[in-house]
Amino acid sequence: MIRKFILLFILTLLVSVSLYAQTEKNTPKREFRGVWVATVQNIDWPSKTAVGLNAEAQKQELLQLFDEHQKTGINAVMLQVRPSTDAFYAKGREQWSRFLTGKQGLAPEPLYDPLEFAIEEAHKRGMELHAWINPYRATTSLVDSLTSPTHITRTTPEWFFAYGDKKYFNPGVPEVRMYIVDVIMDIVRNYDVDGIHFDDYFYPYPGKDPLPDSTTFQLHGQGFSNIEDWRRNNVDVLIKSLSENIHAEKKHVKFGVSPFGIWRNKTQDPLGSESNGFSGYSALYADARKWVQEGWVDYINPQLYFPFYYAAAPYEKLLDWWAANSFGKHLYIGQGVYRAMEDREGWRDKQQLPNQVRYLRNNPLVQGSVYFSSRSLTNNLGGFRDSLQHDFYRYPALQPQMDWLDNTPPASPTKLKEKRKLLVFKSNKIAKLEWERPQDEEVYGYVIYRFEEGEKVDMQNPRNILKISFDKTLSYFEDKSIVKGKKYKYMVTTIDRLKNESSPSNITKANF
Repeated sequence: MIRKFILLFILTLLVSVSLYAQTEKNTPKREFRGVWVATVQNIDWPSKTAVGLNAEAQKQELLQLFDEHQKTGINAVMLQVRPSTDAFYAKGREQWSRFLTGKQGLAPEPLYDPLEFAIEEAHKRGMELHAWINPYRATTSLVDSLTSPTHITRTTPEWFFAYGDKKYFNPGVPEVRMYIVDVIMDIVRNYDVDGIHFDDYFYPYPGKDPLPDSTTFQLHGQGFSNIEDWRRNNVDVLIKSLSENIHAEKKHVKFGVSPFGIWRNKTQDPLGSESNGFSGYSALYADARKWVQEGWVDYINPQLYFPFYYAAAPYEKLLDWWAANSFGKHLYIGQGVYRAMEDREGWRDKQQLPNQVRYLRNNPLVQGSVYFSSRSLTNNLGGFRDSLQHDFYRYPALQPQMDWLDNTPPASPTKLKEKRKLLVFKSNKIAKLEWERPQDEEVYGYVIYRFEEGEKVDMQNPRNILKISFDKTLSYFEDKSIVKGKKYKYMVTTIDRLKNESSPSNITKANF
């Protein structure tokens, strides 16, 4: 019995070591690790108990949320700042969101700018902040009392139609497209965002009634014999115009879309995927494949909230299809953490989400994941946060480069040196690193590397990264994780806004 127990223990240990080595080998240095923070209906932030409370309470909630995601290894936040033609920011033309203060048009008290605050705090933690915008949804309800008397749906009603229980901008009206571009460019010009992000809400998800835009088609549909082609073109024009305007204003601001997981099924189009489900192309008039192929978006982030081998929408088939149709742009997979506790086919297996991460990492055309949503992740549904924090994301990762926007690395830091420092009342030491910041306006931050004595200096292995900092003024770093009796080597690189990385500084050594 004892012998069997020992053999079983050794076998378990060997399997654990093997899995650890496999994960270690497959852990990329660059990976997009995003999370959606939904504000509509207060899904993630602020909590319903914090709506309308003192602004400091809302700030503390957001800080705690960001801290939790930083611990998990997340390096990008998709913050919903325009849930329904309203604003979580001050420097724009739309009214304050009722999901922030409880009443549309009412400013937070004391006054603060949630987007400005979120950008600053995300950057402190080495996380990008992408402003998540719903372009066409105008209200989440038809109840008049929830909408301000001066809201645009009331002052310019001819731009909107009601469908189901909501109001929407009519994408076929040219002035609507111009207005939406102006709204988004307010954000690009006035805020230090890393990206502009759309989700899957274009034309409304279909109900039992037809869309009420036949009159608009008669007025503005010249050149189109088919109303569905016209609708798709309306969305195309918005996407193309936004892409051109965003990149003309700030070259480093990324533009990405998170479409429904199925573009078209192969039964509908030979270019489509091996699936049999709802089609974003036909139902939402979103030709996401075209946007990538034309280069109008920098990344595509399909919502693959499905398990492996699911008949209507198999995760593995859809991922492979999007990878084959990414046309050199970035592909981030949207994963539905909220489904982790469902008692349904595929989701009963608690390895479903971890296996999805393993699968996407094996495809070189996939650059990362975005998780829906924040609360599901922080609540550790199905233990998935633990899998990320202690396994997949236990080492830091730089966000992937976008060579088509800029591929020139910044200048390297120089004169790196180490000064040992004795902690008061303690026997252990701190390695204090200092260097000179290069005179290069493109420098945006630093990556600090550490290697043990005799270890190969490998900048591609993320286990050697101590810190990724978005702080162009930084010229020092304190390593408080050293082990007495060990010898270390350090070096530092710079990164620019698009995460191009410089060649390394000189190497400095520290003996303890």
